[in-house]
Amino acid sequence: MRPDPDRSALVLVDIQPDFMPGGNLAVTDGDDILEGVRSLMTSGAFPLQVATQDWHPPDHVSFARHHPDHEPLEVVKLFGHEQVLWPDHCVQGTPGAELHPDLPWERVSVIVRKGADPECDSYSGFRNNWSPDGSRPTTGLAGYLRERGVEELFLCGLARDVCVKWTAEDGAREGFRTHVIWDLTRSVDPSGDDQVRNGLEKAGVRLIEAKDLKRASP
Repeated sequence: MRPDPDRSALVLVDIQPDFMPGGNLAVTDGDDILEGVRSLMTSGAFPLQVATQDWHPPDHVSFARHHPDHEPLEVVKLFGHEQVLWPDHCVQGTPGAELHPDLPWERVSVIVRKGADPECDSYSGFRNNWSPDGSRPTTGLAGYLRERGVEELFLCGLARDVCVKWTAEDGAREGFRTHVIWDLTRSVDPSGDDQVRNGLEKAGVRLIEAKDLKRASP
């Protein structure tokens, strides 16, 4: 597969210390993706690269400590939809919320900070989760990409079963040909990977491996 440099974008989803081993919401083996991601970022295959960054206020509604009698990873109803309650993570201005220091972020054209609204979560780089009025407000990323002629997206990052999945599905809904680079993602709950795979494929997202793109690199 050879990405068209004039029509493709590499989307780097939430590659932040809090999602790495030792972080507040660690994804098992999350740091294993770093070398491969760095290789893609510097390969020359993607002149346009964008990143998303979880960026929560301390009083964010998704934090379990704000829900008495509930524990982290429990699921509650919020505005009529399921909401996982998370440990505090990616709090604005903390080291765990920064983009991972081992990657060449100077190659990224735009960083979309998400989850900054204290009243609603934001898994997807394209839209917030449901807000109190029942809507899913946009982040502006789709318009940014369209204005630059992008038609095809290649996603990597964390976590496969949450923010990567939601971003990929929304990307496909927005009309982009969307690919998830499966081996450059990791899941919060790897036992659900088959379900994630099936859901992505049903949404029209293609699953590929990093080696498929390395062959196309200049």
